[in-house]
Amino acid sequence: MRNYAEIPSLKCLQVFEHIARAGNVVRAAEALGISASAASHQLATLEKSLECQLFERHAAGVKLTARGEAYLEIIGVHLQGLIQATAEMKAAGRVKKIHIHSSPTFGYLWLLPRIQSFQQQYPGTEVTLACSYEDVDFGRGEVDIAIRHGLPSWEGFDIRSVRNERILPMASPEYLAHAPVSAPEDLISRRLIYSENTLLRWPEWFRAHNIAQPAQPWLFRFDRSYMSLEAAAMGHGVVLESELLAEKFLRQGTLVRILPEQFSHTISAHHLVMPLGYRSRPKLQNFLGWFEENLASAGTINSPVLTGSSGSQTTSVSPS
Repeated sequence: MRNYAEIPSLKCLQVFEHIARAGNVVRAAEALGISASAASHQLATLEKSLECQLFERHAAGVKLTARGEAYLEIIGVHLQGLIQATAEMKAAGRVKKIHIHSSPTFGYLWLLPRIQSFQQQYPGTEVTLACSYEDVDFGRGEVDIAIRHGLPSWEGFDIRSVRNERILPMASPEYLAHAPVSAPEDLISRRLIYSENTLLRWPEWFRAHNIAQPAQPWLFRFDRSYMSLEAAAMGHGVVLESELLAEKFLRQGTLVRILPEQFSHTISAHHLVMPLGYRSRPKLQNFLGWFEENLASAGTINSPVLTGSSGSQTTSVSPS
C-alpha cells in the first residue's frame, strides 16, 4: 500500500515549480494568485518535508540547488502527467481539439494556408491557432504544441527542429526590371529591406561573402518577416528572408531568387516545442506526421525536414 503521508501537498509542489521557473518568489506568487508570504511558507514547508534546501537565496531572486534541479526534473514530469491525464479524462467523448501556438509569421504564411488539409485528413478535429508573442505556459494545460522562432535554447521540452530552411536574397520582378542584380556586389547599391528578427541579417550576409557593407541607411526595417516579404513583393527592394516563409510569393512569382544557390544559407530557425511526454498523444502524433508530410512537399530547392531533441525540465517558453 502506498504511503501517501510521505507525499508533499500538491500546492507545495505547484509553488515550487513556479518559483523554479520564475527564479523569483514574488513573480511566482503573482502567477499563482497568492501572496509572496504564502508562497514562501509553502516553499519552507516543502523544504522541511524533504529535509533539504531546494534554492539558494540571493538579492536578485532564487536559484535551484543541485538537489532542487534533480527534484524539479522528476516531479515536473509527474505534474505534467497529472495535467495530461485530467485533460484527457475531461476530453473523453468531446469533439477532438488541438491548440497550436505559433510565431506570427510562420502561422500566417505557412500554417494557416495548409491547416484545412489537416482537418480534412483528420475530420472532426477542432483547431485553435493562436499567433502571438505572449509567453506560452504549458502548465495551464491549454496549449498542445508551440511553433517557435529562434535558437532552440528552451530547456525542459521535447523540441523538433525544422532543418534545411534557407535564407536568401529575393526581390520582385518589377523591382529588378529597373534595378537588376547580376552579381552579389550589386546589392551594395540596391534598396535593401532589413528584417530585424531573422537569424541571418544583411550585415552578416555581406561579411560571409566578403562584400563591403552598404554605405546607405536601411530604408525599410521590419520586426515581422511577413511585413518584409510583403514589402519586397510590392517592389520596395531586396529582402534577405526565409525561402520557407516566402514559398507563396515564390510560387505566385511576386518574388524571385536573384542569386545562385551558393549565396543562400541553411539555418534552423523554426522549432516545434512541447512538454516532455506530449509527443505520445494521438492528436500530436497526427499533427507531427501531417506537418512533416507538408514540409516534404514544400516548394523549396531542398525540402526541410524535422529532427528531434529534448532538454531539462521547465514549463514556460517565451516567444521571440
